Order: sequence, then C-alpha cells, then structure tokens
Amino acid sequence: MTLFQEETNPPISAEEAAALLLDAVPPVMRAIRAEMRSHRAPDLSVPQFRTLLFVNRNAGTSLSGVAEHLGLTLPSTSKLVDKLVARGLVARGSAADDRRRIALHLTEDGQAVLSAAAQATLATLAARLASLGPDERCALAGAMRLLKQVFGKENVEF
Repeated sequence: MTLFQEETNPPISAEEAAALLLDAVPPVMRAIRAEMRSHRAPDLSVPQFRTLLFVNRNAGTSLSGVAEHLGLTLPSTSKLVDKLVARGLVARGSAADDRRRIALHLTEDGQAVLSAAAQATLATLAARLASLGPDERCALAGAMRLLKQVFGKENVEF
C-alpha cells in the first residue's frame, strides 16, 4: 500500500488524522534534530547550536527570549551568547522599538554555520526519501504543504 491511495482509502476523522500526526512527527523530528546536530561545527555546543537556530528564526530576539527557549537563566544565557558574539556568529544591537533592549541577529558566519548543517541534513533526508516511489513522494509533498498551511510558520526546534 502506498501513501497515494486516497481514492481507495475511506475518509478519516480529524481526530484520526491528529493521532496519525502525533505518531509520525516525533520520529521525523528526532531524525532531523540528530542530523542537524551531527553536522554542527565540532567546537559548537548543542545549546550554542540551538541558540543559532532560534536567533535565525527569531531575528531581533532578546536575551530573555533565548533564555526562555533554552530553559536557562539570564546569566547563563548571557555567557553563552557572549561566546557566540566573540566567535563572530551572533551580533548584538539595540532593538528598533526600544533602544534599551538588546536585539540578537546572526552574522554572515552564523548563517554559514547553519546553512552548512541544513544542506548536509537535506542531503541525508533526500537519500532516505529516495526509497519512496514518485507517487509516494508526491503524496508526501502534498501532505507537507497541507501541514504548513494548517500550522503556519510555527517555530520548530532542531
């Protein structure tokens, strides 16, 4: 049976679809996270890498936003960000709406670190999906488009 047999499959309820989603997403996210982390720069800790990902998705975020995301205290987060700033991966600036608030942005080098990890992860995922037939990949792409439409631009942590 392939993913692209919607003509022969009976309709399912929203609850059944939600249950399938809850079953499928965790192993997919574990695989993506593991790949992204395995392709991070070797001298970059996982919390530092997660910080780069968060700042990338939330340009202009505050130190408090990063601390909340990581589950760290402000002093710990400040030290972590200081190291990323010293390495030239993150830049600190004033927030446009409140000059007293620090806004964090990735530098070009920070973008390059994430881009390298993302490209390597993409290649690995493509290799895994190559085992699917063309109709199955088409059905998967349609499902992913639907999920993106339903859930919008939600933050996903790698």
